Amino acid sequence: MTARTAIVTGGTGAIGTEICRQLSQAGCRVGALGHPSEAARVADWKKTLGFEVAVELADLGDYDAARAAMNQLQAALGPADILVNAAGITRDSRFSKMTPEQWRAVLGSNLDSVFNCTQAVFENMCARGFGRIINISSVNGQKGQFGQTNYSAAKAGMHGFSMALAQEGAAKGVTVNTVSPGYIETPMTSAIKPEALEKIKAQIPLGRMGTPAEIARVVVFLSAAESGYITGANIPVNVGLFISA
Repeated sequence: MTARTAIVTGGTGAIGTEICRQLSQAGCRVGALGHPSEAARVADWKKTLGFEVAVELADLGDYDAARAAMNQLQAALGPADILVNAAGITRDSRFSKMTPEQWRAVLGSNLDSVFNCTQAVFENMCARGFGRIINISSVNGQKGQFGQTNYSAAKAGMHGFSMALAQEGAAKGVTVNTVSPGYIETPMTSAIKPEALEKIKAQIPLGRMGTPAEIARVVVFLSAAESGYITGANIPVNVGLFISA
């Protein structure tokens, strides 16, 4: 891959870290965006990486904060060629008990952040004739999940966003795609109750959860210049947990 600038939102998380790693290995200059609540651990996190990464912390659900952080990374690394929207949280609850705060927190972090960060780079990508935008959704955005109306709505919205923006960027050399992981070994899934996790694993044809590396591999593929004929697609990475036409 030609040396390009890649920015990964949620880059300090488990999947985001591996995406940063593999993009760096592919020759990219990499910037990671994390949440301000992670400030205390970021220095130690950077020491463990084994590769260079620029880091900014911001509430990406806040338009001005997200734009400022994106601009800081681009000032340090150069204009973004690749944007991976991987930031996300869960606030699970039965719908009847879900609070407006739980709804807004998930929609803000998982969906508003995609608008906020993408708008900071899209026009410039179009002007320069190259861009790769990859949105990390979820199998639960495809099939839904009990207790996750907020999360499933946000993740489904991410692919709607991808399909629409893909049509605006195609003629300008900017592709917009979605990757929808199944259940991946992360702190988010480790928080699931053990009995519930065993039921989930029993539904997975391979009998195991995926790894962040298996998601990052797809992201690197979609980021390549040679992948310019793929746009508006949703790539499922769930080993047959959910299959659609």
